[in-house]
Amino acid sequence: MPTYADFPEDLRAAQVALLETRTAYEQYATTLPWSAEPMPGWESDKQLHSTYVSAKPDSPGYTEEQAAEVSRFQAELRRLSIEVVTHPYWQSLAGPDLVEARMVLRHAHESTEDEAA
Repeated sequence: MPTYADFPEDLRAAQVALLETRTAYEQYATTLPWSAEPMPGWESDKQLHSTYVSAKPDSPGYTEEQAAEVSRFQAELRRLSIEVVTHPYWQSLAGPDLVEARMVLRHAHESTEDEAA
């Protein structure tokens, strides 16, 4: 089973950048209105055997700046995903070894965080 150190440095860096960009995008998305386009709010009927009522306030939609930032994040996530998935390193593996190596790389940041703590 490969370890994080077995991967080429540029592949490791791209994977870390992908994870960091995804995290930043998810954090940014929590600050956005619930709809990219202006939409009226709504409230559903109470659910059977529950006091829960689903509702959303009116959404003003994204500003031009917010839409541009979302597009920037999405473009960077696509670029980094392509860089990781098409890296030449993967051509040296096949079958279960390839799948296992991809999973190790996806979770490699967890082991480096544990070592730093």
